[in-house]
Amino acid sequence: MKYYYSPGTCALAGHIALLEAGFEPDLFKVDIMTRTIEPEGDYLAVNPKGYVPLLEIGEGVKLTETVAILDWIAENTPGHAARSAMERHRRIEMLAFLSSEVQRPFAYSFFLPGDEAVAMLRGMIEGRFVLIADQITGGYLLGQRAGVEDALLYVMLRWARMVGMPVPKNLIVYRDAMEERPAVRRALGEEGLI
Repeated sequence: MKYYYSPGTCALAGHIALLEAGFEPDLFKVDIMTRTIEPEGDYLAVNPKGYVPLLEIGEGVKLTETVAILDWIAENTPGHAARSAMERHRRIEMLAFLSSEVQRPFAYSFFLPGDEAVAMLRGMIEGRFVLIADQITGGYLLGQRAGVEDALLYVMLRWARMVGMPVPKNLIVYRDAMEERPAVRRALGEEGLI
């Protein structure tokens, strides 16, 4: 199993989820600006989309897109696969919301010029965090146990801290608790983020 990532990007969520699930992937660091694999290699030859993450499950079997990768990890981890179709739909619903309504605006806010656009996007993200904060019951997004969706929310909350964005208090507590999980600590260390 191979996992292609760039430190601190949304690919961190897949890295965390793989470790939480007990997978030991070979890690490949990608420079997303030059589209190269460090120390050398053409990332576009591996993934024509040119961005991370990419999970190579087996010879020639590749998944891209954070939602697809996280869903695959959950469905292939004993004790984490959905117990019903509705449970899986709820996980995908949360992953899609985080990906489209939090991650994407965040990414735009990092690269769009103009303070007005950035302020609008960050205001939208703050509102999304309020919605999420109201949904946390039992300690995690979907209940009593950490799931792949929690790895993605953790990354978004990490980005919020990085840019000084205010988030509801219970999300700060949640972020700090996630950061103490062994898989999170290990992924941060392997990506050179601590």
